[in-house]
Amino acid sequence: MKRISITVNGKRCESVEKGTVKDALESAGLKFGIFPGEGDLQAPCGTGGCHTCMVLQNKEPVRACVTPVEDEGVIETELPAGFVPLRIIHGPSPHSVGGKATPWWLKARPGGYIEVAIWAAGCNLRCPQCQNYAITCDSKSRPKTPQEAARLITSARQLYGVDRMAISGGEPTLNRPWLTEYFKELKRLNPDGQARLHLDSNGTILTPDYIDELVLKCGVTDIGIEPKGVRKETFMEITGMGDEKLVERYMQTQWEGIYHILQNYRDRVFLGVGFPYNRAFMKMDEVSEFGKKLSGLDPEVQVCVLDYFPAFRRKDLKRPDVDEMLEVKEALHEAGLRTVLVQTSRGHFGP
Repeated sequence: MKRISITVNGKRCESVEKGTVKDALESAGLKFGIFPGEGDLQAPCGTGGCHTCMVLQNKEPVRACVTPVEDEGVIETELPAGFVPLRIIHGPSPHSVGGKATPWWLKARPGGYIEVAIWAAGCNLRCPQCQNYAITCDSKSRPKTPQEAARLITSARQLYGVDRMAISGGEPTLNRPWLTEYFKELKRLNPDGQARLHLDSNGTILTPDYIDELVLKCGVTDIGIEPKGVRKETFMEITGMGDEKLVERYMQTQWEGIYHILQNYRDRVFLGVGFPYNRAFMKMDEVSEFGKKLSGLDPEVQVCVLDYFPAFRRKDLKRPDVDEMLEVKEALHEAGLRTVLVQTSRGHFGP
């Protein structure tokens, strides 16, 4: 391919024509990471939704992962002082069921809404049966600042008369500066003791120091984490990930996050654990294995089993029926878990 000339942080170098700004920066020797703080820059989603990889090209803020590099372009990786992070979000919308970290006794409440939620675009996983793919893959909607998002969901809380305000995705933890500023602003706008700040995450990059910041500095009160099974092969099939070393690290981070919350914030944070199930990628023995591993940490922790249904690139899946989901519930009880609810086509059953 034709080579073009660019300038990166004042240094003249070459890149390939028709590549992205990220390609150009990698050609210049910069390293991109996925976990916050790792590498020279982070580009965790690679689809443009999370806006984590923002840099300047010819003085304009751009997303490195999806923006074409320009011939004779000048790229600067340090954003100007006071730059406000951006993120594509959908919503807010009222919710009558909630997410992984919504307490079961609220899910059981008949009628009405129990929380309001927004959903963040971009994800570091590639689940072929993604249930929110239209949001996850959105790279074109106008992004919002953390302050805009916090004002929107606060207004929705007032409109629907609820106390719970949730963010899910996609994967909301990808853009750490955006998420922490969002929760800080949300806490400022909702100083009353009834307000609940709820994060639902896949937990793959939710490291202990990240959890500490969200809880101690940002006021997060409810956290949901969703391990994709306990076996590496299952995780890879569910998520579409092929890098075994990265998968091992993702799985370790998920379980370390659950343990960290249970050990340090049991009286301060409501923890909910999500667990995806479909017989196409998981047998009942792995369900039991998951239950034993989690009950070994805390038999009382709330578990919400998600019945994965046909969606996105897995239209071949058959949604588990109610009897099958109740069988999963019983297997988790037998493994030692006491607070289990299962999502079914007829609503939630449990705990």
